[in-house]
Amino acid sequence: MRQFKDDPQMIYVPNGRFQMGSATGSSNEQPAHTVQLDGFYMDKYEVTNGQFERFVSTNPQWLKDRIGSQYHDGDYLKNWSWYRYPSGQGDHPVVYISWYAAQAYAKWIGKRLPTEAEWEYAARGGLIGKRYPWGDEITHDEANYSGIGSKDQWSGTAPVGSFRENGYGLYDMAGNAWEWCADWYSSDYYKNSPAKKPLGPSTGSRRMVRGGSWYDSIANLRLTARGFSDPTSTSYGGGFRCVSALK
Repeated sequence: MRQFKDDPQMIYVPNGRFQMGSATGSSNEQPAHTVQLDGFYMDKYEVTNGQFERFVSTNPQWLKDRIGSQYHDGDYLKNWSWYRYPSGQGDHPVVYISWYAAQAYAKWIGKRLPTEAEWEYAARGGLIGKRYPWGDEITHDEANYSGIGSKDQWSGTAPVGSFRENGYGLYDMAGNAWEWCADWYSSDYYKNSPAKKPLGPSTGSRRMVRGGSWYDSIANLRLTARGFSDPTSTSYGGGFRCVSALK
């Protein structure tokens, strides 16, 4: 039997400088620019159904039938039955999660959501100038994305950690589930982003999501691909993971 990855294991991501964005990607990925970050810890895996169930069991205001309407779009935990996740999917990433719910979970467990810069830096795994967390090519041996084939035999989310890790030891940084970031979204933020520890725009209407999901094409799994969504939005591919500053 597969052992559930219920313990919120974390990986140390060392301080450093990297080129964020792309000189040739979509307009909202430009310009490529240098960013300096302090070291931090990041969850090794996406937050699972099993982990999120413990959160809602001790914070019943976040159960699907009790959550305030201002915190979701009506499809929150749509694939759950009241307080139970789908049978046999305790080690799958929790999806149908709004930004508000992800933020609440992170605060409850003593962590926070990553900034967009932290997410991209961690996803690169120490590689420079590559398209994906392990290099410039991608197949269903490396990630769970649209379609099935080879190692990828899931028509939805896969158990976390089913595919190869990146250079820092982080799993599913491309595919499986989109991941909420702390930042507001702005299409031209990179033009004025500070070089040190950028936090994103001070205001906005949509929050950042990164990494692509099981239903996305490989274009959305690129390290520099920027997604965004209303913070109340939930979807069948939307999840998250947490980070923590050094203590």
